[in-house]
Amino acid sequence: MENTISNNRIRNLAIIAHVDHGKTTLVDQLFRQSGLFRENQSVDERIMDSMDLERERGITIAAKNCSVTWNETKINILDTPGHADFGGEVERALMMVDGVILLVDASEGPLPQTRFVLKKALEGQKKVLVVVNKIDRQDARVAEVLDEIYDLFIDLDANEEQLEFPVLYAIGKDGIAKYELEDQSADLHPLFDTIIKELPAPKHTPEEPFQMLVADLDYSDYLGQLAIGRVANGTVAKNEQLVCIGEGDKENALRASKVQVYEGFTMQEVEKIEPGEIMILAGIENVRIGDTICTKERPKALKRITVDEPTISMFFYTNTSPFAAQEGKLVQSNKIKERLHKETLSNVSLQFEETKDAERFLVKGRG
Repeated sequence: MENTISNNRIRNLAIIAHVDHGKTTLVDQLFRQSGLFRENQSVDERIMDSMDLERERGITIAAKNCSVTWNETKINILDTPGHADFGGEVERALMMVDGVILLVDASEGPLPQTRFVLKKALEGQKKVLVVVNKIDRQDARVAEVLDEIYDLFIDLDANEEQLEFPVLYAIGKDGIAKYELEDQSADLHPLFDTIIKELPAPKHTPEEPFQMLVADLDYSDYLGQLAIGRVANGTVAKNEQLVCIGEGDKENALRASKVQVYEGFTMQEVEKIEPGEIMILAGIENVRIGDTICTKERPKALKRITVDEPTISMFFYTNTSPFAAQEGKLVQSNKIKERLHKETLSNVSLQFEETKDAERFLVKGRG
């Protein structure tokens, strides 16, 4: 078996929480206390809820990546959806991490949709750190909620090691975390320290060449298609000649015209990236989620991503009522087709099919 080593300068984690259990508020506080913002800097509250629908409803749909640094260790944070409906996003986020924070409301306890994401994390052998949040609520029932969390782990067939999860207690909105309920704490230092101590560092095989599994896609008007993923092995430098291995082991040559990482909640260009880092590769075409990007000299594919199959389907077509074309700007069928196809480039849980009717398109998804 090949020897693997850990990159202790990095931690990659995802946060699992039900709607409104305080995930985004906690991340905002992590940003503040890590020194990401100047003391007098105006901070946009709920940083990670960037999509309009997310801000309106206070939920997280698309997983956004960001990072903070604590005691010279970079912590990449992936804000996973708390919904079974967005299963594709969940699986892609979990592909890139080694551990997860399970954030549970001290009054409501673990709720059904938390179960879906936690099940995926346990199946992927991710180390879990439990944070019981909102312990200042008048109706908090911390001991009972902790018992419910243990019961949930047992129901999900967690092994003995997974049942030995560390627990912290928090008031996310005030930026406070504690090892024990009776502890006096004024900050999130216990959470930062526990992340670094308990969640594993990313491992890689030193002998292997550069490999990255594409877990997400994005598009920039300035940089073109962006491939996002975790560096499984090796390093990559700007302008390096690479190969993309797609379905059926088909290879396409590409060049790393711009190599970026997450710094805070923005992307920053770097000359070289180390193993275990979450990277954004620009200047590429014809890359799909699940593809492997690797060196031209020693191309070697990683295991391709699989996601839950769609549960519903829907036909999309232009308005044929007497009120057609009276509202909206893009009302032609080719514009609908173009937009639906573009969405599938960055959303692996959606499937798009053309039908015999050129004006009618079938979209399959998870709700």
